[in-house]
Amino acid sequence: MRIVIRNGHVIDPANNTSEIRDIYITKGHIVSTGNAPDGFKANREIDATGKTVCPGLIDLCARFREPGLEHKATIVSESAAAASAGITTVVCPPDTDPIIDTPAVAKLIQERAGQAGQTRILPLGALTRNLEGEQLSEMAALRDAGCIGMGNIHAIKDTKIMRHAMEYASSHGLTVFIRPMDYWLYDNGCVHEGTVSTRLGLPGIPEAAETTAVARDLALVEQIGVRIHFSQLSSARAVQMIARAKHDGLPVSADVSAHQLFLTEMDLLDFDPVHHVQPPLRNQSDRDGLRKGVAKGTIRAICSDHQPHEPDAKLAPFCATEPGISALETLLPLTLRLVEEKVFTLSEAIACLTIEPARILGVDSGTLSPGATADVCILDSEKIWQLQKHNMLSRGTNTPFNHWEFKGKVTHTLLAGRVVFELEP
Repeated sequence: MRIVIRNGHVIDPANNTSEIRDIYITKGHIVSTGNAPDGFKANREIDATGKTVCPGLIDLCARFREPGLEHKATIVSESAAAASAGITTVVCPPDTDPIIDTPAVAKLIQERAGQAGQTRILPLGALTRNLEGEQLSEMAALRDAGCIGMGNIHAIKDTKIMRHAMEYASSHGLTVFIRPMDYWLYDNGCVHEGTVSTRLGLPGIPEAAETTAVARDLALVEQIGVRIHFSQLSSARAVQMIARAKHDGLPVSADVSAHQLFLTEMDLLDFDPVHHVQPPLRNQSDRDGLRKGVAKGTIRAICSDHQPHEPDAKLAPFCATEPGISALETLLPLTLRLVEEKVFTLSEAIACLTIEPARILGVDSGTLSPGATADVCILDSEKIWQLQKHNMLSRGTNTPFNHWEFKGKVTHTLLAGRVVFELEP
């Protein structure tokens, strides 16, 4: 299939490109941007006049509820939701059912994603067996099975185990993905520890639950030299600590969930469990600190932290509900809203969703360079629309952004040169 995308405003942060030009695609790869290659005859032409054309988005954390089909959400429906949001590559954390601690599970997830055919899934292997924080996983075998790195969603209590896990990962050239949390300080908490938690009578999780873990892991990185990525930060203090570590030359990076850049503990006042997330929504000072971290480049990527749930998962008392937001379909709209609010430029926003995640993962993606895989997102950046639960493609509609109005809508998504989503006129 030969495709030409004409007259779009191409924004490719990897190449500092921001101009009107055509893109030519052959056999799943970009062959030229600008002038047509000799003898090029397109099978399909996409008119992108007045639209923004950028690399397909890369989401550093999204759960598709496979292969165990927990909560009944499937790779098929979630892949469709990702494609509709311009997302072409998704990193799947290891806490699936069963857990990604064997090559068989890693391969199964990738095979099912290939069968769905609408997005590419890169699994993270479990840093420890069964994510229990006691015995190291077979990292080399998981790497050979396609795992892009190693992670431990749950806190590792034993610092010696964490040290050995980092050393093992480093010996195999693997990046360690860590959601920083101190097990003992997280104990039974469900919201940020502060005035709101006290007012609501809900058990709190202090900021120190995150910063203590960050400090420990940075000390280990300094000794071992392992590449480490801090996932889904929630506190301004943690951002400052990572900024200092980067200044000192440590091989660290970080991301933040899109919802943490908008919501705070004040959104909990109506006791709506749709705001129950982990790490918890913190105070406005933390939210502003996270935004500054993104603007300054300390936080290099924005992710969805997509966790689709069935409705009954949010029907219990607040702390007994399942944490998480169905967030694939709001990743790009929320990021674009940050541009409207002048947190950063459009090019910087797209970089946080494309080339920066690609660099963190060490993959050849997130760019529209000639020769690159043709993962492309086409966006009508002027279209005003409203998120409605009943129109979401994800099987999970547990979103706090229902009825929010957004500016910017994906019209086409291409995965390896195939159109996998096209907005109906």
